[in-house]
Amino acid sequence: MVIFFNYAVTKASVHDAKETVELMENTHPTNHYLLGDEGYLGKQLHNQLRQMGYELWTPYRKNMKGAKEHNNHQLMAVRRTIESDFSLLTYYNAENNRARSLTGFQARLEIAILAYNLAYCLERFN
Repeated sequence: MVIFFNYAVTKASVHDAKETVELMENTHPTNHYLLGDEGYLGKQLHNQLRQMGYELWTPYRKNMKGAKEHNNHQLMAVRRTIESDFSLLTYYNAENNRARSLTGFQARLEIAILAYNLAYCLERFN
């Protein structure tokens, strides 16, 4: 399972990769290895994160040159676990947030993340 440390809320038109550098600057994770999906492919993002001391691994698309050698099945299994855990947030109404203000939206989202993290800790440490 995954514990959430930080998040960013953006318009739907903003790509996830654009927020990655800011999230890493604000979070400062102790692990300097990051896993991304195919949406994070791109030399510019990899170079920015490398300058910050992070190594980003993203799987290659199946039709890309060298995909069979690069795509580590263990790392891809970890990625699938992370994506599954993200989908669990729907149980805590993270997607159906019907708040009427930005403050209410943020509060409800943080409550969903807190509930998820508490459930993870209770399951893991009990």
